[in-house]
Amino acid sequence: MLNEEEFKRLLEAAQAGDEVAKSCILESNLNLVRSVVHRFLNRGYEWDDLFQVGCIGLIKAVERFDTKFSVRFSTYAVPMIIGEIRRFIRDDNPVKVSRPVKETAYKVHRMQEKLQGVLGREPSISEVAQELALPPEEIVAALEAIQPPASLYDEVYHADGDAIHLLDQIAYTDSLDNTYFDKLALKEILLRLPPRDRMILQLRFFEDKTQAEIAERIGISQVQVSRIEKQALKVVREYLQTS
Repeated sequence: MLNEEEFKRLLEAAQAGDEVAKSCILESNLNLVRSVVHRFLNRGYEWDDLFQVGCIGLIKAVERFDTKFSVRFSTYAVPMIIGEIRRFIRDDNPVKVSRPVKETAYKVHRMQEKLQGVLGREPSISEVAQELALPPEEIVAALEAIQPPASLYDEVYHADGDAIHLLDQIAYTDSLDNTYFDKLALKEILLRLPPRDRMILQLRFFEDKTQAEIAERIGISQVQVSRIEKQALKVVREYLQTS
């Protein structure tokens, strides 16, 4: 850590455009960023991404700090780092959440951290609700609202080299109904497939069955259904491209 006189000298140089002095201050204060980043883990973001954003907040603190302030640099810098990370999370989320809900979620996170330190374990929703004098339902709703949206291609299971994605767990809607397949002349192509492959595509796209439902119905694993479906669709696409 830099002593007060050394910090003041480097700060003046950094604010005057000395990049070496700025780097020296930043490197000696990176632990501030690390300590703040830990508060924002488990929210769907990579540690490295949050660390880089936090460093932007630290840079702003170096550029704006005045030694005439009656606070230490660390006291000034931490809120700047927190603010930068919060803005990143807020602006990065494609699902817009109202400010009151965000504020409730923030209070919940702060109380969870406080209770975890007191109890030595993760507090329950009921314990947090009691401390904040809020209904448990409101707390759950606030926490759910700020969760990052899941991708349809998120992997939910993996076995034998075959991945099952969230998309595979969802039944298809009428956007892939019989009319759609008729227009693509798929009936004739489907007849060229092996009976089991044809049955799986029939159940999957014509009868809106999930892979799990198909697996149970025909007596094989969901991984096998996924593998057969992908291979059958590949064959269908090849027929379409050559027809």
